[in-house]
Order: sequence, then C-alpha cells, then structure tokens
Amino acid sequence: MQLLSATTRRQNLNALQQERFDVLVIGGGVTGAGVALEAAVRGYRVALVEKADFAGGTSSKSTKLVHGGIRYLPNFDFPLVHESLVERGLLLHNAPFLVQPLAFVLPLYRGDRHPVGIPFTTPGGVGLSAVLDIGLTLYDLMAGRYGIARHRRLSRQEVLRYAPDLVSTSLKGGFLYYDAQTNDARLTMTLIRTAARYGAVIANYCEAVALLLDKKGRVCGARLRDSLDGAELTVQARHVVNATGVFAERVEALCGLQPRVSIEPSKGVHLVFSREDLHVGEAAVVLPETEDRRILFIVPWQSRVIVGTTDTGSGDLDHPLPDTADIAYLLKHLNRYLSLRLTPEQIISSYAGYRPLFKPSEQSGADTARLSRTHAVLENEAGLVTIVGGKLTTYRRMAQDTLDRIDERDGRQPRHPTLRLRLAGSEDWSRARSELEQQATTAGLASDITAHLLQSYGTETRTILQLIADDPMLAQRLVADLPYIRAEVIYACRYEMAMTPADVLARRTSLILEDRRRGLEALETVAALMAPEQGWSPEQVQRLTAAYRQEVERQLAAEEARLSA
Repeated sequence: MQLLSATTRRQNLNALQQERFDVLVIGGGVTGAGVALEAAVRGYRVALVEKADFAGGTSSKSTKLVHGGIRYLPNFDFPLVHESLVERGLLLHNAPFLVQPLAFVLPLYRGDRHPVGIPFTTPGGVGLSAVLDIGLTLYDLMAGRYGIARHRRLSRQEVLRYAPDLVSTSLKGGFLYYDAQTNDARLTMTLIRTAARYGAVIANYCEAVALLLDKKGRVCGARLRDSLDGAELTVQARHVVNATGVFAERVEALCGLQPRVSIEPSKGVHLVFSREDLHVGEAAVVLPETEDRRILFIVPWQSRVIVGTTDTGSGDLDHPLPDTADIAYLLKHLNRYLSLRLTPEQIISSYAGYRPLFKPSEQSGADTARLSRTHAVLENEAGLVTIVGGKLTTYRRMAQDTLDRIDERDGRQPRHPTLRLRLAGSEDWSRARSELEQQATTAGLASDITAHLLQSYGTETRTILQLIADDPMLAQRLVADLPYIRAEVIYACRYEMAMTPADVLARRTSLILEDRRRGLEALETVAALMAPEQGWSPEQVQRLTAAYRQEVERQLAAEEARLSA
C-alpha cells in the first residue's frame, strides 16, 4: 500500500524544495487530481499542492452524479453531452467499485409545458412526451458502446411503483433512463492515491501564494505556504497548471498580468433528508418542471436522500452556504410534486458549492443556469496553463486536454493512457469483491458496513480489514446508525493524508452530511484515534476539536436562523 501519512507529507514538502519538477499542479479538487494523474502516467515528474484539504471545495459538494447532462439536450449542447456520456462509461469501467449505474424516473404531468427545461412548448403540451422520447433516444445513441441501458416509457402505475411519494393527480406516465452515481470526495481521493502510485509528490494544506517568473517572464514555479505551520518554501517546475476551479482568476493574477480567465461562479445548493422522511427506492427522480426551467433531482445516496440543485449567483467563495431563498426554492418544488409535505425541520443537513462556469467575454452577465459546462485550456503570456469550466464527470477529459497542451509545448506526441487506466481499488474487482465480502462477514461486520467499505475503498478494503484483524475495537461504528467505523480513521491518517478531524468527518467520510449533528458525536473519538497517528499533544487535540466544533455549531446556528426566518 502507498503510504500518504503526515510523515509522507513532510517528506513531500522537503522534496518540493529540493527537486525540479516537470509539472506543478495547483489545486487538489477532482480536476487537479485528474491532471496530476494524467501527467504522472505520461511520465512527467509531477507535484500537486492544495491550499486546504483535497476535495475541500466544489469536489465534495456536488449532486454525487456521473452523468451525461440531460439538462444540456434542450440547449442543443450535443458535444458536451456526448463527451460526458463517454466519460461516464469510462468511469464505470475504470472505477467500478466507486461508480455505479443509477436509474432515473422522469414523471410527466398534464399541464407541464417545459419538462426538463425544453425551450419550447406546444398547444396544451400535446406531443411533448414524443419530444422527450426522441431526446432520450438521442441520449442513448450518443452513449454508443458506453451506454448503460436503453430508456423506456413508464405507465402511470409504474412511475408510482418507483416513486410512491409523487403526487398522483394529473400524472400521465413517464420515462426511465440511466446515468451513474459516485461519492465525489472519495473519487477525488482515489485519484490522489492513484497519482501518488505513479510518483506524484502531493501535499495538502500547502497554498501557492506567488508564482515565480524567470528572466524571460515565464512561470517557472511557485512560492508556497504551509497552512499548518506557516512555513514558506519554493518549488521549481517547467510547467505550472492552474486547476483551482472558481479560484482560477485569483491564481492567474499571481502572475501580475491581466487575467485571461473569466469564471462565473454558480452556487449549487443541496438538501439532505432521511429515507424515512423522503421515501425513495433505488431509482432517482427528476422533478419535471420548475418556473425557471431548471432540473431538480431526488437522489438516493447511501443512507440518505439528496435533493438539488440550484443555479444562483456567487457570494463568499471560500465559505459557500445555502441561504433562506435557496432552501425555500427547493422545498417549494419538492412539495409541489410530492404527496407528503416536507418542512425545513426535516432537513438533516444542507450544503453548497460553486460550479466554475467558464464565461467567454461575449457572455458577460449571462444567466448561470444557461452557461455551458464545457471546459477550456488557456495559456497566458507567462506560460501559465489554466484549465477552467467542466464538471465532475468530465474531469479525465479535462486532464487529457491539459496534458495534450503540455505535450505540444514539449514537442511530444500526445498519448492517452488514462482512457483504460484502472483507479486504485479497482484491480481485479469482479473477482475480489466476493472474496472481500466473505472476509468482512468473517470479521463480524454488519452488511451495511461491508457495503459501505466496498463502495468506498474497493480492493483496498483489505487494508481496513487487516486493521480490524490487528485491533477488533476498530470495527466499532463512529455513529450508531451510520456505517462508518473506527478503522477508517486510521486508514485516512496513514493512507489518505488526513491532517485534521474535519478531513475525516467531512471528506474521508461523509458524516458532516449524513449526521444531524455533523459528526459532533464522533468528534472526540476521531480525534483520539488520530492523535497517536499524527503525534498530537493534548493541547493540539483540544485546539483541533474546538475548531471543528466551533465551525459546525456556527453552521447549525445559521441553519436554525434560516428555519426561523
């Protein structure tokens, strides 16, 4: 197993100062992780730095979907849809434990005029069902050999069998089509681990505070600050890639030049409910129509149900939070289509992230809901390469296009090794899965814990099972009704560079989203498990737990204020 511990991080920080790299990637979200992996597999000496924790921004705050983007069909953005469907298929092959097919139910009601955002309508809505059928057929065809299954029509009764909480009045029928689902933070961490296997030197909590320029005014590295102890260091690199999402303009500005990058941040808000309050089976539901022609999803995810998302303007990019209007918008449309009535008090948690929508200059001021999710590779006068736009599903293609640009600069013939590269945890998955299920059963793990471990770690579950074999106490749950266990904390410290309790509670696991108290019940246990792994003093443990508790209580207080508004 490739160690990614606090010790590894210290060694990597030393290597950053002592070596000269071919490629320095700034940004540890899914895009930056994908770029680092692509570069490392192509044979470049790679470094990656992230100012906070891996997947700490948008890459842990998505709708958890790997999809072609049915919402882009009505905008006739066929190239993006095709690209996304191909990448969806590649992910299903390259990370089969982490990405699973998911059925979607699209109900149709009498009176709908613009289902799934169709930009036109017909008198009385007559014929819109046929239009959707054609659109979904096109969706299937564009997936080609990467398709999951063909869509089909559903009767009214079939729709209600899949989604019994839907309003039945005026329900005509619907469609069933297929996309896929993942755990976004775990996907990012899997990419980080895979890149490290191929030799990438990686450090979180390491912020690029300045870009270095050579005598010709070309970017040749960066000055970094260790966010944990404040120490500064420099790293030299022949190529520097800016993969910082909504912060891309800020990073490009470190060159001291007029930025070429233009980002229109779009806030996406999600609500999390229990399955007892919002009944869904194993299929997601598409709410067919909103007044502003956006698409909302009800998505079963692990032990919970996610509802989202919005497309609203920007605010505090560093600390995105849902506001009262966001929550009211989502609840309004949920209650419009559901036979039950959901209230703010039933929301387990809510979260928000910013999509880094690429904004060509002629689209200045455009509605973020209408901006494309396409990506672009840009290069400024100083030679900084910036990858902007895109979405979770297309991270690999974004990385491929970025490295094609770097290969071009180096006079190398581009090759695309990640097309069929299995990610860490996917090795011999079809055979290993049943073996690991048996080992977990023998270890006495409950079925929900076993399913969670296999879907999160794949074949690397072996390492967690060995930790339990060495210390059976590590099989205990962190929270009584959720499948996360103590062994995952040790694993996160040794193999996933978890440096704070928040890293474990918010990104290595999803307790901050799935637990009503955001993991506060498990905080002391997590910190106690991490302390010997990290060499923390009692004072450090107290400081880190206090910081997490303070942040969570701030969020809970803000939610209570929104509920009472």
